[in-house]
Amino acid sequence: MNFTLLQEAAPAASGAMGNGNMTWLMLIAIFGVMYFFMIRPQQKRQKELRKFREGLEKGDKVVTVGGIYGTVSEVKETYVLLEVDSNVRMRFDKSSVLKDSSDLAQAK
Repeated sequence: MNFTLLQEAAPAASGAMGNGNMTWLMLIAIFGVMYFFMIRPQQKRQKELRKFREGLEKGDKVVTVGGIYGTVSEVKETYVLLEVDSNVRMRFDKSSVLKDSSDLAQAK
């Protein structure tokens, strides 16, 4: 038993060319949407956080990444010294300071 398959000729090249352009346009549109909804806001948050860390001053109330609340008692180039309780001071890397907690303390 011999079987022979016949294949139809491919559609004209002009129709295939239009589909290729549409594919590229869709890829560019997807990347544009991802940039404006995901990448750009994340970069903005990182910039604000870096600005906050550079502007730390003595007396600021902050929260660390580990959830420790404290008051800044000393600021150096790479670390901050936080007073977490009376006469209890802890040294943290500046990158571990997450946010300002002065507004959280007033809410209580």
